[in-house]
Amino acid sequence: MDTSVISSYIPLFAEAFLLTIKIGWIGIGLSLLLGVVDAFILYFRIPILSGIVKGYVELFRNTPLLVQLFFLYYGLPAIGIRISAEVCGAIGLGLLGGSYMTESIRSGLEAVPGIQTESSYALGMSRLQSFVLVILPQAFSISVPAIIANVIFLLKETSVFSAISLMDLMFTAKDLIGLYYDTTESLFLLVIFYILMLLPVSLAGTYIEKRARFKMFGD
Repeated sequence: MDTSVISSYIPLFAEAFLLTIKIGWIGIGLSLLLGVVDAFILYFRIPILSGIVKGYVELFRNTPLLVQLFFLYYGLPAIGIRISAEVCGAIGLGLLGGSYMTESIRSGLEAVPGIQTESSYALGMSRLQSFVLVILPQAFSISVPAIIANVIFLLKETSVFSAISLMDLMFTAKDLIGLYYDTTESLFLLVIFYILMLLPVSLAGTYIEKRARFKMFGD
């Protein structure tokens, strides 16, 4: 392994790292927004919208992100809709993640025992107060592990962005390997930068999960 090659490649990987982080977290933010809204629609069984959300969840959970990106980036221009590769990546990741977040949050909401709602009504709370003050905090604690797992999964899924010519970490590694055949050095840096991206999220997620569980259950 040539350390001089590694040092010369670090700026390239650092730039790709920042791009990957930016698009990844924009997509995750979109996925959380979609997940919350869609989970509420399913939880309250809103007519018509519930059917649409179920169809969306099944469609995006059962198709690969790569196929979705190809449709957005190469398919939409056929009907006159053109979006940049960065926007395409963020939207694709958000739509995929939204389908997973929806199920994670919905399952958390439905896991709260019905007796909790009945007890809150007995204490004089309105339906809104019961939902906001009783159901949501417990559902959040239950959903945290799944949400954190989804965030890590989505950050790893950014590795397919190279398929739509985004200069992300994977694209940079493949490009350098193809041009200069520095396979070992490129793959080493690829692993290091993915660890730098994912390890803090994993550690933070573990901490948040423990804090949420402690506040709800005291253990």
